Amino acid sequence: MFLSVFDIFKIGVGPSSSHTMGPMTAAARFLDDLRGGAEKIPGSGTLTRLGASLHGSLAFTGKGHATDRAVVLGLIGYLPDTLDPDAAEQLEAEVRQTKRISPPGLGTLEFDPDTDLVFDYGPPLPGHANGLVLRAFDERGNPYMTQTYYSVGGGFVVTEAELDAEKAHASNDLHDEKAAMGYPYPFGSAAEMLEMGRISGLSIAEMKRANEEAHSGGGLNKRLDHVCEVMDACIDRGLRMEGILPGGLSVKRRAKAIYEQLLAERGLNQSQPHVANDWLSVYAMAVNEENAAGGRVVTSPTNGAAGVVPAVIRYYRDHCLGASHEGVRTLMLTASAIGGLIKHNASISGAEMGCQGEVGSASSMAAAGLCAAMGGTNEQIENAAEIALEHHLGMTCDPAAGLVQVPCIERNGLGAIKAVSAASLALRGDGTHFMPLDNCIETMRQTGHDMLTKYKETSLGGLAVNLPEC
Repeated sequence: MFLSVFDIFKIGVGPSSSHTMGPMTAAARFLDDLRGGAEKIPGSGTLTRLGASLHGSLAFTGKGHATDRAVVLGLIGYLPDTLDPDAAEQLEAEVRQTKRISPPGLGTLEFDPDTDLVFDYGPPLPGHANGLVLRAFDERGNPYMTQTYYSVGGGFVVTEAELDAEKAHASNDLHDEKAAMGYPYPFGSAAEMLEMGRISGLSIAEMKRANEEAHSGGGLNKRLDHVCEVMDACIDRGLRMEGILPGGLSVKRRAKAIYEQLLAERGLNQSQPHVANDWLSVYAMAVNEENAAGGRVVTSPTNGAAGVVPAVIRYYRDHCLGASHEGVRTLMLTASAIGGLIKHNASISGAEMGCQGEVGSASSMAAAGLCAAMGGTNEQIENAAEIALEHHLGMTCDPAAGLVQVPCIERNGLGAIKAVSAASLALRGDGTHFMPLDNCIETMRQTGHDMLTKYKETSLGGLAVNLPEC
């Protein structure tokens, strides 16, 4: 499967790519299925009512991630990249009051979120920890259409049939498959990526650019710049906002106060040498405070890890010597290449991998991107990605109260710091190192498989259950 830079960096809304953006997208896809009528159950009557059930991690942390709201908005017809975050609460309230929805092309249908949207806390569905079943009924209450979707991380959504097809395809040779599809550099592993770079004499970013242009034609720079602008706007808004984040934990926004302290210290010769870490942290925290508040963010590669790559881009642009606009594009293309390898060969889903798959993947992407932007060789870039990922292995996903706040906001800051450190270490070497990135990705996959479910975005273990007394 070709993963575009715009598959890895999707514009959407918080607080979660897998628990908010994914279910919203699934609900909107279900509307398309209903309008097409291809899966309509033979003999059913007139479409009159909709229902949904959330399973696995979508159920256990769905309230904290606003999954119910996402499903409601998706069934109205909204998508994450076009929804106005400021209007979401009012739109949901209207549906809860009227108990009806009017999706385009389907007329008015009955849908009461209090009874027709079920949080199923039983065993997860067999395909993935993030399962969602959408149902339609006729005027007699008989099934009209049913579809199972899986939100597999980073806003990606597949149907049950698509997931089965992907698994059946997994044993095929990825190199031959991609070459047949016309991509000039069809690497499916880091080893292939490095070998193609050696043969072609191209950088990872140049190979990724060639694949993107073969996939979608021109306009790549304009689209990259737009995504970067959305990232920047998210940081800037996060640095301006104050107050308490929603959800009941009474977590206070801190980015604005820290940012003002850093600005006040500039030029006074009073900063410690490690102040660079504070800048990285405040950029990342600004993004993830916005994400926690349901604001507009870019999956990088997920919402829970959305602060790492934007923080490193801002750090590169505003703090690093020799930074350039083209360097930012190089950073993004390289980061997306690494993110695609991780998603293809392991997972970026916290419900599958724990936080090693989210912040760990983001840190690995950012490290590779920064190393590339600062002139690193392909071998140094691969080394940077491996260093960052290696030192997130085993990290659990255990958000308090199912909210993407504790420990997620600070964790993005630390992920950004690790990314810069990894890039710097790699640039000090010649690219040779002991542990290949492919092996590190496989180790993450195995670790995620072995990790107890309570540590994988269910809020049933770890920090989520070791809360201070109120």
